[in-house]
Amino acid sequence: MPANLRLVDSITELVPADAGCIAVSGSHGGISSARYALAARPLLSVFNDAGVGKDAAGIAALDFLQQHGLAACAVAHSSACIGQARSTWQHGMVSHANRLAQALGVAVGQRCADALAQLAAVKINIT
Repeated sequence: MPANLRLVDSITELVPADAGCIAVSGSHGGISSARYALAARPLLSVFNDAGVGKDAAGIAALDFLQQHGLAACAVAHSSACIGQARSTWQHGMVSHANRLAQALGVAVGQRCADALAQLAAVKINIT
């Protein structure tokens, strides 16, 4: 079954029924966001790096989710509007990706839309 692409301005909008989706969010990639992604268990979570921040707090979700067996990446804050999933998807440039996201074919420097288009059997179903 193909994965659904779920655009959510906030990762908090994910629900357990979203398990296995590709979640493109406008949320920062901090630990608080990671906990929502962990609860929903998407195939891939996409965040905004929020400028990375002190001690890499803006992308802490990537390592956290990697430790829990989940793929995650972030787009550069300079490429997409924080809080706007459609901006993340259409204009975001991948700035960071955990190993599981890289294994899915997500590469730093790639447009988010291009990275997702390369994922096999992605069904566009924006909800």
